[in-house]
Amino acid sequence: MDKIDLKSRLKALYKPSAKEVAEVDVPVFNFLMVDGEGNPNTSRRYKEAVEALYSVSYTIKFALKREKQLDYVVMPLEGLWWADDLASFNRDEKESWKWTMMIMQPPEVLERMANRAIASVQEKKGLPGLGRIRFEKFKEGRCAQVLHVGPFSAEGPTIQRVHDYISSRSRLRGKHHEIYLSDIRKAAPEKWKTIIRQPME
Repeated sequence: MDKIDLKSRLKALYKPSAKEVAEVDVPVFNFLMVDGEGNPNTSRRYKEAVEALYSVSYTIKFALKREKQLDYVVMPLEGLWWADDLASFNRDEKESWKWTMMIMQPPEVLERMANRAIASVQEKKGLPGLGRIRFEKFKEGRCAQVLHVGPFSAEGPTIQRVHDYISSRSRLRGKHHEIYLSDIRKAAPEKWKTIIRQPME
């Protein structure tokens, strides 16, 4: 049985250095996505979105393993973050934050397979977040990124490093992007690893 590790195959995108900000060109990938808004620490809809994304992603994984003899490591949770008033991030006003949570799918996964997996999870578990999932192609293009090690609350200086890098060469565009490499249920906050990525002109 073939087994692929997309994080290793896409090392430049998913295994960045924590020492230096790097530029990357992010091509088109397929994602499962759920949109929402509100405080990720307290929002019921955020919790429902993450639960639905993982449930469908693992259902797809097992379907591909069964049907196509292809096994792979489910990709990490990712989040696009923005707000109508960007200053709300500096003021830590999480209730006004908007987000798209998402998990990348291997290129072998087609939209009809994703829809079939969503229907299967709906039948078995009836998760409330399933109705908001969509399968979508997403391309970021030119970005700057770096690895942040530590709790989410300490990301500020790391984000500023990325913004300073971009400002000295180009201009920011698009939405703030985070990729969560650690299982925060098991790892200590000081060891959490998060990729901070920002699209640039």
